[in-house]
Amino acid sequence: MTIKLSFTQADIEALQLERYNHPHPRVQRKMEALWLKSQGLSHQPTAKLTGITENTLREYFRQFQQGGIEALKELKFRQPVSQLAEHQITLEEHFRSHPCASLKQACAQIEALTGIKRHPTNVRKFMIQLGMTYQKVGAIPAKACLQTQEDFKKNELLPRLEQAKQRQREVFWVDAAHFVLGSWLGYFWSFVRLFIKAPAGRQRFNVLAALNAITYQLITVTNNDYINAQSVCTLLQKLASSERGLPITLVLDNARYQKCRLVMELANSLGIELLFLPPYSPNLNLVERFWKFVKRKCLYGKYYDNFSSFTNAITDCLSKTHTTYKQELETLLTFNFQNFSKANIVTL
Repeated sequence: MTIKLSFTQADIEALQLERYNHPHPRVQRKMEALWLKSQGLSHQPTAKLTGITENTLREYFRQFQQGGIEALKELKFRQPVSQLAEHQITLEEHFRSHPCASLKQACAQIEALTGIKRHPTNVRKFMIQLGMTYQKVGAIPAKACLQTQEDFKKNELLPRLEQAKQRQREVFWVDAAHFVLGSWLGYFWSFVRLFIKAPAGRQRFNVLAALNAITYQLITVTNNDYINAQSVCTLLQKLASSERGLPITLVLDNARYQKCRLVMELANSLGIELLFLPPYSPNLNLVERFWKFVKRKCLYGKYYDNFSSFTNAITDCLSKTHTTYKQELETLLTFNFQNFSKANIVTL
């Protein structure tokens, strides 16, 4: 059946505009076909030029005939509805309390609950539609007391940090890191999997650091064997010799070499306050975030062929905390401490 179409000048101008400027490519193709028809082309050449079948072209003509330009802008896709959608609420409740470690496990659980067997690819799409993502499990110290952490943060830590903001006190995050010369594997956007050489040996570069909570100035004590009480005493003496003119507070964990009599007596004689964190509370010491930052900047995905270049790279990174990296650290080391009170604990 021949479909007779008539075009006004306004129709032709609208088709000319929309064939290039409409945001959806399917609508652009409709407009192109009707514009060609408005220019006097017959049915078959129009279908050939636009790459549209003759039946589809006739459907576009009917849409224009019945509703004009606006009808061509309507998109009516036929999207199959997954059988799993009928069980969406049940499956969401199940996965909230029974997270899966693999797609194979998810497929098995879906089949057991619904009787529907699906390929892992389809299950993955369904789980994404539910709002699920594949995430690495985090670790919470099993013996940590959340209430003790909150009380410490409120009554001890935050008041001192507020004083530091007002330039009435200097607060330093203190901790040691042990960098081993080896393969520090990272992630890259790449077309094939990349490999880095693995250095021989297990030489270790130890860094005991005090990081200023406000200025990000870093004071360090380094060696190649181990950190002990004498290393902490050296750090205390470095801090005291800088003649800062403000009370100094060091926030540190309960490692034996930091909480021994030698260290505590020296700190007391130098007028330095040692503020020990509650047991099992690394989330309250922001220097932990800083060590991860250092590893990202100079270790992950990099190869050092000797111990000297390895230690030089770390030392160079540490020297830029209050200059080159200050802006990044201002974003990273905010006083928004991780709180585990609402964490989802895996009990499987």
